[in-house]
Amino acid sequence: MTIPEFQKFKRDNKKLLVVTAYDALFTRIVEQAGIETILVGDSLGVVVQGKSNTLSVTIEDMVYHTKLVASAAEHALVIGDMPFLSYQVNCDDAIRNAGRLLQAGAAGVKLEGGAIVDRVETLTKIGIPVMGHLGMTPQSVHRFGGYKVQGKEQREADTLVEDARALEAAGAFAIVLEAIPAGVAKRVTETLTIPTIGIGAGPHCDGQVLVLYDLLGLFDDFVPKFVRPYAHLKADALQALRRFKEEVEQNKFPSDSESYR
Repeated sequence: MTIPEFQKFKRDNKKLLVVTAYDALFTRIVEQAGIETILVGDSLGVVVQGKSNTLSVTIEDMVYHTKLVASAAEHALVIGDMPFLSYQVNCDDAIRNAGRLLQAGAAGVKLEGGAIVDRVETLTKIGIPVMGHLGMTPQSVHRFGGYKVQGKEQREADTLVEDARALEAAGAFAIVLEAIPAGVAKRVTETLTIPTIGIGAGPHCDGQVLVLYDLLGLFDDFVPKFVRPYAHLKADALQALRRFKEEVEQNKFPSDSESYR
C-alpha cells in the first residue's frame, strides 16, 4: 500500500481499513488479516504505557515503536503519530520530528487539529505525507474537558468542514474524523476529494480505524461507545494464566514428556 493507492480507494468507492499497532508481533498479525494500513498511534500512551491520556508520549517513544512496526511490515502503509509538542511549537520542530518518524520507517505522519495548516503545508512541500485529524483530538483532551463528542452545534460543524477543506488545500492526503456526529462526518466526506477515516464518526466515512487493543478486547479500562470488540482476548489470557498457575501448583505441569532429557 502506498499513499497514491490509499487515496485511490476513495475514487474507487472502496472502504479503507486502518488499525493501530505498536510492535512487530501484532504488525505481522494485522498484515496476515489483510489490513493494509497501520497507524502507530500515540494511543500507546494509554494502552501500552498505562497513562490516562496521550500527552506524556514523547517523540522518542514514537520513533521506537515506529521502528518496531516498520521493520515487521512487509506490505502495509505505516503512518506515525506526531505526539504532543512535537509539531505545535514551530515548523522547524515539525520538520525535524516528522523526519525522524520517516527515518524510522513510516511513510507518513498524522497531526491533530485544524490550527496547524501551516505545518501541514510545510511538511508536504518537502515531501512528507501528512494525515490530518479533526473532531475529538486526544491531545486537546483538557480543552474539551474530557473525551467528548465534537461538532454537535451548527457552528462547530461548520468549523469542522472549514478545517477539513483547509487541511486538504494544505496538502493532507487523508483526514481522521473522531467522535463527531455521523451527519457531520458525511458532510465532510462528501466535501473532500481526499479520504476520511472515521473513529466514532458513523458509517459514511471512506474508511474506519480502531485501536487494536480495543478491537481485540484486550483493553477494558475505558471502552468508548463506538468501539465494537471483535474478540475478548483479555478474558482468554486470564483464563490461560489462571490455568497455568493452577497446574503448576498442583504439579500437573510440566509432565515428564514436556521436560528436556
